Amino acid sequence: MLLDSTLGAISEPLTARRWDRQEIPRQISRRFAYYVSRGLSRGDRVFLHYGNRLEFFVDLLAIWKAGACAIPIDQRLTPFEVQTLARAARPRFSLWCTEPDPSIPVEALDSRAAAAHAIELPAAPDPLFLEQDALILFTSGTTGQPKGVVHTHRSLLARWITLRQSLGIERFRRTFCLLPTHFGHGLICNCLYPWLSGCDLFIVPPFQTDVVTGLGRLLDEHDITFLSSVPSVWRLALKAARPPSKRTVERICCGSAPLSARIWEQIREWSGCPEVMNSYGITETGSWVAGTSVGPVPAEDGLIGVGWGSIVKILKTGSTAVAPAEADECAPEEPGYVWLNTPALMKGYFQRDDLTAQVVRDGWFVTGDIGRIDARGYLYLCGREREEINKGGMKVYPGDIDAVVEQFEDVVDVCTFPYEDAFYGQDIAMAVVLKSGHDTTLRALYQFMRQRLAAHKMPARWFVVESIARTSRGKLNRSSVSGSCASLEPVDLRRILGTQ
Repeated sequence: MLLDSTLGAISEPLTARRWDRQEIPRQISRRFAYYVSRGLSRGDRVFLHYGNRLEFFVDLLAIWKAGACAIPIDQRLTPFEVQTLARAARPRFSLWCTEPDPSIPVEALDSRAAAAHAIELPAAPDPLFLEQDALILFTSGTTGQPKGVVHTHRSLLARWITLRQSLGIERFRRTFCLLPTHFGHGLICNCLYPWLSGCDLFIVPPFQTDVVTGLGRLLDEHDITFLSSVPSVWRLALKAARPPSKRTVERICCGSAPLSARIWEQIREWSGCPEVMNSYGITETGSWVAGTSVGPVPAEDGLIGVGWGSIVKILKTGSTAVAPAEADECAPEEPGYVWLNTPALMKGYFQRDDLTAQVVRDGWFVTGDIGRIDARGYLYLCGREREEINKGGMKVYPGDIDAVVEQFEDVVDVCTFPYEDAFYGQDIAMAVVLKSGHDTTLRALYQFMRQRLAAHKMPARWFVVESIARTSRGKLNRSSVSGSCASLEPVDLRRILGTQ
């Protein structure tokens, strides 16, 4: 289960709470004994209704020690959504660090009571089997049919071993996490990989504005050597946080959403850290599966790099109806569907063999991403298949447009999405957040885009908004943005451009 026998310390910089390497095993033992005394046994599933705090990590290991499977819950879900997940997962217990919600139909246990439990260790459980379920991470369906990614101890261990082989562990020795611990990027890679390898972990509440605006100070105060985040967090930090002065950061990863070259270089300048890696990860593959661990590469839109313990293929099919070994492989620089082969592949979607069969074939996973591999063997991402806009037969990837618009100085955020059009079938709309006055800025932005985008990629409808909706993982929520813009009047481009 662990890469090393020694766990790192865990700290909460905002509360000054800290458990050292001696206290953590004691906490795990108390909780293990308490949960087993209450009936937790091998194969059970357990909800964790809290994250990004000390208790989460020791409770996770106590659950694993009992042979059970942990299900971290997004704390922002409504009771209705949690009830939906509970009906699907049927957990044995629901762990809380606050008063439990009585509407959740699962027996509640208090993590605070577990911490005070007098240690009376039960008989040692059977050794953990690598094929046992360890984590279920729900990625969608909280209001309908939940889709839960099941990882075994084998797939998690495979991810951590491949990361050690590809990235080493030295630069992770003081790791900072401001990502949520209910999804793969934050939990599996940003937190568990370094912590279970003996590195110290510093954990703060996720996506909290005052944390992001104080990021430089926090990095300095705790001599942080590594952190990972998402582009939306960096946009705020680059705008509002002072840079760190001590320059202790040795590596930064950015993932879960497309990273533009402009933001990439700004992160390097702000942090004083040249080793900023664009990491590519999917929950189904244990998160980080590829990245720019190929030396001091120049920042480029869409550049990912090489596989981290994985094989990457670009195929001309995105369907598991065709075996990957029999599918036509794309030529260098030719875009196609990204397929991955990794020992860290999920066991499958929880009780959804139908969904699993749609994405897994012969040990290969079809990501739904469109990408290409250049002559050097470096992976580039072009967009998502399901986000593809079909404009009268011309395929447009909204991520390509976003990457251009992000480079414009007066743009704070952007989201491109399709809308129904009587002539083309689909046409292109864009929602944009601006720093300053609309008309002059929009005219300049239009000219900027015309110089960088083919005519068929220019959005026909523009909306100026105050914010862009994102998922709990920091990714663009294009459907939500489209829905919110449906009630707005688009910008009158003809008036602004003087073409009436």
